[in-house]
Amino acid sequence: MTFEWLVAKRYLRSPNRPAVLRLVTYLASLGVAAGVMTLVIALAMNTGFREAIRNRLLSVTAHVNLKPVSPEGIREYRALMARLATAPGVQSIVPAVYETVLLTNGPRPRGVVLKGVDPELERRVDGALHHMAKGSANFSSDVDGVPAIIVGRLMAGDLEISVGDYVTLISPQGSLTPFGMVPRARRFHVTGIFDSGFYDYDANWAFVTMQSAQQLAGVGDVASLLEVRVKNLDEAQKVANDLVRRAGPGFASSTWMQENRALFRALSLEKLVTALFIGLITFVAGLNILVVLTMTVSDRARDIAVLVAVGARRKQIRAIFLLQGLAVSIVGTLIGLGAGYGIAWSANRWQLFPLNPEVYAVPYVPFHANWFDALWIAAAALAVSMAATILPARSASRILPVEILRFE
Repeated sequence: MTFEWLVAKRYLRSPNRPAVLRLVTYLASLGVAAGVMTLVIALAMNTGFREAIRNRLLSVTAHVNLKPVSPEGIREYRALMARLATAPGVQSIVPAVYETVLLTNGPRPRGVVLKGVDPELERRVDGALHHMAKGSANFSSDVDGVPAIIVGRLMAGDLEISVGDYVTLISPQGSLTPFGMVPRARRFHVTGIFDSGFYDYDANWAFVTMQSAQQLAGVGDVASLLEVRVKNLDEAQKVANDLVRRAGPGFASSTWMQENRALFRALSLEKLVTALFIGLITFVAGLNILVVLTMTVSDRARDIAVLVAVGARRKQIRAIFLLQGLAVSIVGTLIGLGAGYGIAWSANRWQLFPLNPEVYAVPYVPFHANWFDALWIAAAALAVSMAATILPARSASRILPVEILRFE
């Protein structure tokens, strides 16, 4: 044990210290612990929401969309899918036809996003078809040959649609007649109601087969785009660039990060703001450490003067008080990290904070603690605490023994 640490330890554990100094020391350590704990919990909650929303979003949307530049769509999409399926990083490729149509159920029309899919391929990759609130993901026509449609839960509730009902879809891509352009209309029977967990999809999306969507739009056997799932989400942009190169001219791509840039940018900004504002708690705890050491310097002025008189160097005096502040900070940081990660794990494990899934898209507050956050949180707490010790340590090292001991 070094001389500096021996003296610092005796100052911290001395039973002869004033009661107010012991109380302020405990409060300083608890302040650091409270700041670290709150920051850990807040960042774990932010990360949990980010990951939960991302996972739910990617369960119903593609990681990469390969789109044709021309509005005619992709005609030889099967051959293109076979050619791109062997590209590195590609997990699956499915075709889709998108169209905005008017859905009517009696006197209540509503604009919806209609997605035409290959049922067999879509069931393997689309999470919405695996979360059916009512009915099933059955795209078979009824006995009269009326094609099937699967609608979102919120849409079904707003329009009072039930499984087995018949609805009418009207496409703006009409047919040219002697009376002008007439919108195409077709009846569908509802075979299922899905619940993706996202308001936009559950309120505005519907699924039909690709053939039904193509007939309603009045186009041939074409796909609006190819939806690609990748093996590694972080390499989505790299895979997208490779797919565009392999597909040749006339194609463009977009990734899940680009399609939802505004959402994830808002979550990142929220994480930054949360860290800054909750970090003020640690700053206040640092001021408490400053008060503790200042009071200690004042209380131990005669001891410091004696140490200097018997040969202690000024840098050793500074080190004594730096070690005191470091000890208080380390104790508070360890307590805060343990409490923060313990609370976050327990709250996520037992789902202690339920939410309305219709509003927040998740049934409870998710906490996903990131161990990397512990490193920079601990480093930040220690840095603030050490900065608070500089002024008292310098003040202690500048004490003149002759002024203190003159009247002893």
